[in-house]
Amino acid sequence: MNFLRWIDVELPIVQAPMAGVSTCEMAAAVSNAGGLGSIAVGSVDAAAARQMIAEVRARTQRPFNVNLFVHAPPASDATREAAWLKTLAPLFAELGAAPPSTLSAIYKSFVDDDDMLTTLVELAPPVVSFHFGLPGADRIAALKAAGCVLLSTATNLAEAEAASAAGIDAVVAQGFEAGGHRGMFDPSAPDDCLSTMALTRLLVKRSGLPVIAAGGIMDGRGIAAALDLGAVAAQLGTAFIACPESAADEAYRHALTGHGGWHTSMIAAISGRSARCLANRFTDWAAVNVDLAIPDYPIAYAAGKAIHAAAKAAGEYGFGAQWAGQGAPLARSMPAAELVATLEAELAAVNGRPFE
Repeated sequence: MNFLRWIDVELPIVQAPMAGVSTCEMAAAVSNAGGLGSIAVGSVDAAAARQMIAEVRARTQRPFNVNLFVHAPPASDATREAAWLKTLAPLFAELGAAPPSTLSAIYKSFVDDDDMLTTLVELAPPVVSFHFGLPGADRIAALKAAGCVLLSTATNLAEAEAASAAGIDAVVAQGFEAGGHRGMFDPSAPDDCLSTMALTRLLVKRSGLPVIAAGGIMDGRGIAAALDLGAVAAQLGTAFIACPESAADEAYRHALTGHGGWHTSMIAAISGRSARCLANRFTDWAAVNVDLAIPDYPIAYAAGKAIHAAAKAAGEYGFGAQWAGQGAPLARSMPAAELVATLEAELAAVNGRPFE
């Protein structure tokens, strides 16, 4: 069976679930336009997730995706966290602020979030996706029993094979070009840094799962290339940041096509896990301090968010988590539905016919 037809999606376009950027309005607009819209609930609790799912359902009758973070629960280390805050103290001082006195995990992993599981089983969103790893077999079984189609990010073949063995329905091949957090199951393992093109083709040939290509795809030609590699769809995140429905602030939007967009960096200093970000003052600082011991994700993120808040209060926007992929300069500012229509037209022009 055609995977897109199975989940009742008309176009091979998936809007990436970008925590802090994607919104319910955006997800619904993409779904209404024929793609698969997405919301990210990994950084919120079950009550907020319930509200977000209800809002999307109030805006669209079409399928949509709910994304979860499945990272290993962090190990708190007071000594390491205090040392990290001491390291950041000069940056806070430069911004006229003091660092937090302590750090703690700012949100839970789906690994042990029973309230989130209960909420999702009850509400049964059409599609549920996992980032950073896979939940336990009992959680996967519960979501499948509720009728949810399950997706998982994979950055290499071993992760895709694990997803297949666990009963995941399709895999998102996250190339190294992609913006935001690397979806590696084990962040301490070597990263092969596979490109979207190489990874997509490898997973199409070897994983046994439908593959959604992700990373650096910004237009219809990019989608066509992914489909030519055997992917069933392409996932775009950075392409939607400039849409008015995005939650990105004006500085973030402006930076997409500025210096930072041409020089994205993969760093861990902001959150505690490697993520691709627009080049800014924080990434420049991190590049010089690469050997520092960073607290576990998402404990380190509490400091990253605090320094960004202090910077914004001082009128400085160079310390934000401005996640973006290597195709950032190709971003276009238009409503999400218009962007989906534009992507569809571009894809049709490459194919010489509408997508079927």
